[in-house]
Amino acid sequence: MSTRSTTDRPTGRLALDAIEVHAEGEPGRILTNAAGLVRGETMVERLQYCKEHLDWLRRLMLHEPRGYPGLCSVIILPAVNEGSDFGIVVLEQGGFTPMSGSNTICAVTAVLEAGIVPVRGPETTVTIDTAVGTVQAVAKVHEGKVISVTVVNVPAFVVELDFPLQVPELGTVPVDVVFGGQFFAQARVADVGLELHPDNGKELARAGALIKMSALEQIQVSHPDNPLISGVNLIMLHTGDRAPGRQDRNTVVLSNGKLVPSDPSTWTGALDRSPCGTGTSARMAALHARGQLRIGEDFSHHSIIGSEFIGRLTGTTTVGGREAVLPIVTGRGWVAGHSQWILDPTDPFPTGYTVGDIWAPGS
Repeated sequence: MSTRSTTDRPTGRLALDAIEVHAEGEPGRILTNAAGLVRGETMVERLQYCKEHLDWLRRLMLHEPRGYPGLCSVIILPAVNEGSDFGIVVLEQGGFTPMSGSNTICAVTAVLEAGIVPVRGPETTVTIDTAVGTVQAVAKVHEGKVISVTVVNVPAFVVELDFPLQVPELGTVPVDVVFGGQFFAQARVADVGLELHPDNGKELARAGALIKMSALEQIQVSHPDNPLISGVNLIMLHTGDRAPGRQDRNTVVLSNGKLVPSDPSTWTGALDRSPCGTGTSARMAALHARGQLRIGEDFSHHSIIGSEFIGRLTGTTTVGGREAVLPIVTGRGWVAGHSQWILDPTDPFPTGYTVGDIWAPGS
């Protein structure tokens, strides 16, 4: 299976309409007319089809000249379940993913403000199909403007706490392996000798890339209900145990190329500008497992740029026999613009390009 197939790329002119949104700093390009490119009866089949056949689309949208390392995108798809409003597949720099909290906030903000999904009152519930299950979001709306979005995420669960990960240059780094819509390895930023500050962006991205590279080698994990969702995809560096008077903060590192152990130039990535919705869900699951977050307690989570998501665990459940929690995450999204992106058949760079000044090799 190739994730860089070009056989399904259209040979003629292609025009893709998008709504540009950011959720607490995380940019999301919401594709509103790309559904015809995707095949599959279920969301799992659609996600797999994207991975196998539409990597050209992901690179077209996220790479230059149309994109940049911090950008994500979302394909709006027809619903597959009765009662759902639409489905989503998320395009990230590292590949296609089934779920993203910040991108869900971007998508809900976009479809409601554009009238793609009707506003059904000052609190409008939107039901979204994803490859990891059906997700609901509740949008607060005033005079056509989405004020906030609360994502009722899929169950989150801990796989392991303080897994002793052996990391090049960093030594042994304890990581929590947690599912919050994607699989995370989460580590205390102090354990990699850094502080969560925007000026440390390159060093934080390098540390996250080293942790991910090691996690992919040393941690085998898959979702019990969907084995196709497997492997640690994202790395979170956080402030550690909760302490009175200290704000909980994090940054999530998204790799944008293949991590090669023998090539240090690949040990890089981009930082999530938002507090990360699936990451906040996973972080809350780990804190609850450590006895540091109660069911029903608000959890304020700040990003590398100081933006905020408010999370809460609303209850408990089980996933594949494993204890799990039910997370919700609230954040704000802003429409930044409307765009149409063109693929001209005469373009010598039909899936975009990257240059090593700001991109990882092989991205």
